[in-house]
Amino acid sequence: MIIDFNKLPLTVLPNFKGGELDTRSHMHVDGDNKIMLGNLEPGASIGYHTHELNSEIIFLLHGEGTVITDQGEEKLLPGQVHYCPRGHSHSLINRGTGTLAFVAVVPEHDSVSRLEEKK
Repeated sequence: MIIDFNKLPLTVLPNFKGGELDTRSHMHVDGDNKIMLGNLEPGASIGYHTHELNSEIIFLLHGEGTVITDQGEEKLLPGQVHYCPRGHSHSLINRGTGTLAFVAVVPEHDSVSRLEEKK
């Protein structure tokens, strides 16, 4: 399956997860995974949040990011991946002067199955 982000509508998420400014993204959501091509302008961030029932993988394409986790702060550079395992928290911040571009994958099917297990 090919996902062409250029053919998906642009979604603007103001203050995403309590962050600063807008997260701009093209998203594919199919019930199993959320796959997102996202952009953060300088000063924008995705707020600090916990992945209680799923995980997240962020692959940085362009720019410099700062990731804040429950273990501290890390710099994220192009070509690097940040992984937030289930049960952990994180935030992504663009403290640079240019646009930060990334691909994020969140497996949603794990969330649904774990919710069913808890019932």
